Amino acid sequence: MNKVVAGVRPVSLSKRMGGFERYLTLWVALCIAIGTGLGYLFPGGFAALSAMEVAKVNLPVAVLIWLMIVPMLLKIDFGAMGQVKQHWKGIGVTVFVNWAVKPFSMALLGWLFVRHVFAPYLPTEQLDSYVAGLILLAASPCTAMVFVWSHLCDGEPRFTLSQVALNDVIMVVAFAPIVGLLLGISSITVPWSTLLLSVGLYIVAPVLFAAVLRRLVLQRGGEVALQTLLKHLGPVSLSALLVTLVLLFGFQGRQIVDQPLIIAMLAVPILIQVYFNAGVSYWLNRRLGVAHCVAGPSALIGASNFFELAVATAVSVFGVHSGAALATVVGVLVEVPVMLSVVRIVNASKGWYEARA
Repeated sequence: MNKVVAGVRPVSLSKRMGGFERYLTLWVALCIAIGTGLGYLFPGGFAALSAMEVAKVNLPVAVLIWLMIVPMLLKIDFGAMGQVKQHWKGIGVTVFVNWAVKPFSMALLGWLFVRHVFAPYLPTEQLDSYVAGLILLAASPCTAMVFVWSHLCDGEPRFTLSQVALNDVIMVVAFAPIVGLLLGISSITVPWSTLLLSVGLYIVAPVLFAAVLRRLVLQRGGEVALQTLLKHLGPVSLSALLVTLVLLFGFQGRQIVDQPLIIAMLAVPILIQVYFNAGVSYWLNRRLGVAHCVAGPSALIGASNFFELAVATAVSVFGVHSGAALATVVGVLVEVPVMLSVVRIVNASKGWYEARA
């Protein structure tokens, strides 16, 4: 794991992880194929795993997310959280893109591709529902997985935590009005149990756990012990990411095989939206002179989605078999591979980014 100490530049994750990290794209592709194949061949087993949920939050996936994000949270010096105020420009850019650009750009892309470009090839009765699902996805910024993306691009962990916490607060008051406005619905049913459980499970609980564990490790063995622990947890974190991919694609294995064309068409506006919003965030941060370690996670937060909330809302408002539910599930499927590609772009463009005047 990267060493985060005042005045010390974090060590590149690729140097820490060696071959495993360098071939991460290959492992991701293999996990997608394995998950899809297993989900198609053994739908009953994955259905049982999928049913292990509380308020639409899948418990096996929640455990894996904990394994992914706790090592990232252990890097954070919670006593120095006050320093995050120096990153106000990055926070401003991310809030602007998440709430003033992302939902509305997705509404435009959904109208363009679903209602026009792909309309002849999609079920006519589901067109409006597909667009609704895409909007639900875009109106819910990512929570837990952002820590993984930030870590992979050597992002500033305190900024990431602060930004995620701020997005959660904004989501409580802005999600329903924005979705209602874009969908033309006078009132939107927000699955508060999913929203609150997800925030508690993915933010509050792991942050408290990581803060206590970090303090105990530092008291007993100092910085050396902490870095040793982080080094051992590194492979566990990325392995959990890959197992999560197997599960997510396994849950939808039969749908992927049975209706690949619909899933591919719904993925197009999602992919464009991710790269567009990540690009806007990254460019704005560069124009404002924001450090790369903040611009990277800012772009990633600006592009990723809180798919648990989107899926739960789609199911509660439109039904489990609706086009909206399917569209949000497609968002789940593309989330990990596409965000890893954004991480690669952010890392590869670091020299260009820091060459600004």
